[in-house]
Amino acid sequence: MPYVNIRVAGTLSKKQKKKISKAVTKIICKETGKPPETVLLMLDELDRNNVAKSGKLLSNP
Repeated sequence: MPYVNIRVAGTLSKKQKKKISKAVTKIICKETGKPPETVLLMLDELDRNNVAKSGKLLSNP
């Protein structure tokens, strides 16, 4: 069973989640030959207070 975990800083809309889920599943199926019902996708939304880039929190650049 292919398992994909996507982590994003901030939040995604339901529409964005559906679009990402569909696109990623399609790519995984194409490249692995596995059927869509075997693909598990997790979308983790991280609070921007808990993510830093270049030593600065994304919530307070």
